[in-house]
Amino acid sequence: MTTKMSLPKARIIGLGSYLPSKVLSNRDLEKIVDTTDEWIVTRTGMQERRIAAADEFPSDMGVMAAKQAIKAANLEENAIEMIIVATMSPDYISPSTANLIQAQLDAPQAASMDINAACTGFIYALSIANAYVKSGIYKYVLVIATEKMSAFIDYKDRSTCVLFGDGAAAAVVAANGQGLSIDNVVLGSEGKLANLMMIPAGGSRHKASEETVSSAQHYFKMSGSEVFKHAVRRMSQVSEECLTQAGLQADQIDWLVPHQANKRIIDALAKRFAIPEEKIYHTIRKYGNTSASSIAIALHELTEKHPLALGDHLLLTAFGVGLAWGAIVLTKCT
Repeated sequence: MTTKMSLPKARIIGLGSYLPSKVLSNRDLEKIVDTTDEWIVTRTGMQERRIAAADEFPSDMGVMAAKQAIKAANLEENAIEMIIVATMSPDYISPSTANLIQAQLDAPQAASMDINAACTGFIYALSIANAYVKSGIYKYVLVIATEKMSAFIDYKDRSTCVLFGDGAAAAVVAANGQGLSIDNVVLGSEGKLANLMMIPAGGSRHKASEETVSSAQHYFKMSGSEVFKHAVRRMSQVSEECLTQAGLQADQIDWLVPHQANKRIIDALAKRFAIPEEKIYHTIRKYGNTSASSIAIALHELTEKHPLALGDHLLLTAFGVGLAWGAIVLTKCT
């Protein structure tokens, strides 16, 4: 009888993040759109967000986060063999932002590619890195989530402009080393509902024209109330499935690191799993929704401010454009 052998778990051995210096507060938004600080806080939990400079792009922010993560992993940049960048706001449609980042790192042998799973991008990218490392194809994979959402936001549309900020985060995934083991990943999508969140123009279906520009079709559009319902349901379902496959109960989770899209979504998710507030890591108040980099920034900040104990379990979950969703269980390991 043949015994199925389990592959060793890949792990995150270094984390880094970068946030632009410019702060856009709710009070600032009151001056440019019909909204109030109270309205924004009540509906989203956000008070401010970071905005990249005019000459600061996703590749630049990604490099800053990547260098920090590589240093934290005690590696040289030339040890990186693959770069995966999760973004929905790339420098260009082509070439990939990953190629631009590779050019700025001392990693000449590294392969590179972008993926677009929007707000779920970091989890999707980690799942790919996990597969590369576990299969033995690569020893060190650099995952970067970087977004300049401000470049795609209509600051005349209060339903979206209050939500988004810019920033980047990175993780080095390896076969060995102290860090966070990747215990289980579950992903999902539903393309039939893609119209609930999208940037309508700029691709080959609706190429740039005077009409698409004048009608603001190059900006991010969202059906907020519908998105809220799907986000809570899908993040709950995928988190439950991920925990079950990892052999864990909700009360065994030491930290929940959810996508920072809306405080009410986070509260609904916490209620569903009866996770106490003190076990949920929030960055939404100060950074807003930074799309793919949201949970990656939160994860890095959590590990910096609250050192983890051996065996601590973390649940990361996200939902975004696509529709796409995912969850991942990480465990502090040696």
